[in-house]
Amino acid sequence: MKIPLTPPNLASILSNLSPELFGRLYSESTPTVNGIYLHWDQLRHRAPPEGISSDQWWAAIKLARTGMLQALPLVDKRGRPFKIGIPENILIHLHHIDKDAAGQIQSSVGVTTPENRDRYLFQSTIEEAITSSQLEGAATTRRVAEDMLREGRKPRDHSERMIFNNFHAMERIRTIRDEPISPARILELHRILTEGTLDDPADSGRLRMSDDVHVADNRDGTIIHQPPSHGELESRLEKLCAFANAEEGSKPFVHPVLRAILLHFMIGYDHPFVDGNGRTARALFYWSIARSGYWLMEFVSISHYLRKAPSQYVRAYLHTETDENDTTYFLIHQLEVIRKAITGLHEYLARKVAEQRSTERLLVGSGKLRNRLNHRQLALLTHALKHPGEGYKIEGHQRSHAVVYQTARADLLGLHELGLLGKQKIGKGFLFEAPANLREIISKLAE
Repeated sequence: MKIPLTPPNLASILSNLSPELFGRLYSESTPTVNGIYLHWDQLRHRAPPEGISSDQWWAAIKLARTGMLQALPLVDKRGRPFKIGIPENILIHLHHIDKDAAGQIQSSVGVTTPENRDRYLFQSTIEEAITSSQLEGAATTRRVAEDMLREGRKPRDHSERMIFNNFHAMERIRTIRDEPISPARILELHRILTEGTLDDPADSGRLRMSDDVHVADNRDGTIIHQPPSHGELESRLEKLCAFANAEEGSKPFVHPVLRAILLHFMIGYDHPFVDGNGRTARALFYWSIARSGYWLMEFVSISHYLRKAPSQYVRAYLHTETDENDTTYFLIHQLEVIRKAITGLHEYLARKVAEQRSTERLLVGSGKLRNRLNHRQLALLTHALKHPGEGYKIEGHQRSHAVVYQTARADLLGLHELGLLGKQKIGKGFLFEAPANLREIISKLAE
């Protein structure tokens, strides 16, 4: 990836303007172009308004942004503060996230029902664990990774270990979300995330000990970011925790969603560990946003959407770093990702509701089945109808629905006794299989 061009110097442009042109630029200046917060590297390819040059157009935009930007209590490696701006598009994103992620979900059968909550939460944790690890190089199939997590088996290789660790880090976050964060807690999360995955096991759960860590382009090895010196990391992490734990009256006020995103940004910028920085950054994002009451975010995976466009993720960092520490670029990118993730969850819920109702309609005519199936068995049959030949284990069913082993065993044996699942002995346990003609079996039971 090419490092974005550093914007032209504002003072130099303004020094060469006539009073008339300066007045025009000042009166027409806006922080965005058609609602888009453009970096100079993007703006320079667009045709400027009539009568002004691209440099002068940039100066007009910077004038508008300068009056909007506020300094944060977070600094770069040279001690210069990062800045935050709140253009209109950020306000729009925050409005929707406040409404959709902290309020009541609009779904007839949503994650608020007890019988669905644990199942959806387990699935979302699996999704984030897999995609967050894949962003940092984990290479395994989704099916294998899901089976590992559902069955609770031990990981077999490095990639599975990354995903296994990420899953347990997300579970840990749920137990500490109401507690303040501290450097020791961040090191604990890093230890969970990287256990058994680093060249030097001692690096797990400790700050890096040298300055030979950098961010490079995967394609050609070009260094695109050199983080702060390792000698500064301890104090920088303490300041970051103070920012993370700041109360509502702190100055400047930072919206809770933006605060969570900035934690994500700073871990990526500081790169305090030899590896696992991205996973730690995203884990802290989830801790922060959960602590602020955005309960729906537990059910979405931001990494799923970051993985779809990783270059945009990196570019959002670079735009900030090359334009006077303006974090607005990164904030907007992450807000768009969050909005997509929330929309994706609503679509997923709608799809699952439709599938479950379809299964209920199929079963409702059966006197033998009516009132004999609980919601867990119904969910399994809904999945089995879409995946003929699928295998189910007691441990996987247990973990998917957060029930005890005996309950999960009774569910699967009950379905087997009704002829809805096959059963075979595998080692010391059983594998229950969805027959290819499951729909026909259910139809016959309804006769």
